Amino acid sequence: VQLQASGGGVVQAGGSLRLSCVDSSRTLSSYAVAWFRQTPGKEREFVAGFALFGGTKYYGEPVKGRFTIARDNTQNTAWLLMNDLKPDDTAVYYCAAGAPYESHYNDYTAYDYWGQGTLVTVSS
Repeated sequence: VQLQASGGGVVQAGGSLRLSCVDSSRTLSSYAVAWFRQTPGKEREFVAGFALFGGTKYYGEPVKGRFTIARDNTQNTAWLLMNDLKPDDTAVYYCAAGAPYESHYNDYTAYDYWGQGTLVTVSS
């Protein structure tokens, strides 16, 4: 799996962004996909993810109702649609792929493959 994340940028509070994660190896359909974010000095935080089987979606509490995760296996791509952005959403966002146990879907150590990160900055 070779992940490439893009779509970050600077946006005002209340605005929207769409992040993309493309797998150039074209094997993404075999893995669970998730988005994490990280700010300096803090541990990587789970944002949203798909379960490995069944297509169940999970969201971190801070983003529920504002962010949506989506994927299209035919395009080997996953997206993170972010609405109503807040300054606290400012972070480097990473896409990840792997085969975590369902009880560990929000554990960044359970994912084996990572994109390079894309910076999202939300101004107040």
